[in-house]
Amino acid sequence: MNFSKILIIGCCYFIIFACHSGKADSNPAMAAAFDTSHYTMVKWIDSIVNFGTITKGEQITVHFRCKNIGAEPLILVNVRPVCGCTVADYTKHPIMPGSEGLIEAAFNSNHVSPGSVFKTIIVNTNTKNGTEHYLFFRG
Repeated sequence: MNFSKILIIGCCYFIIFACHSGKADSNPAMAAAFDTSHYTMVKWIDSIVNFGTITKGEQITVHFRCKNIGAEPLILVNVRPVCGCTVADYTKHPIMPGSEGLIEAAFNSNHVSPGSVFKTIIVNTNTKNGTEHYLFFRG
């Protein structure tokens, strides 16, 4: 193997390991979120929300509730709206068994064409019944 190949491989390893932030290791909740032995179960109380009729340019907030129906803390690892017209906020701390969490989605209709709206939010969790969940709102 020539020197340039060794140098390229060495640089790749350096970049991969240098970019590892260790955040999951330093945050016990995030470490638990990726440990399948700590997976729990979630029940979506609101997975589809109909916000009705709004005027173009109006901003609304829709709420999605979830309940931890398992035995381990529920962690909402990541919440991401599919389009830029929506911004989401969510319960950041672990949700204890039997407790509820909340996702709020602020929708700005300013740059959306008139007519029916159907938007999606993707939620990643530490759950046995799937780690990726889809929430929808429409109007």
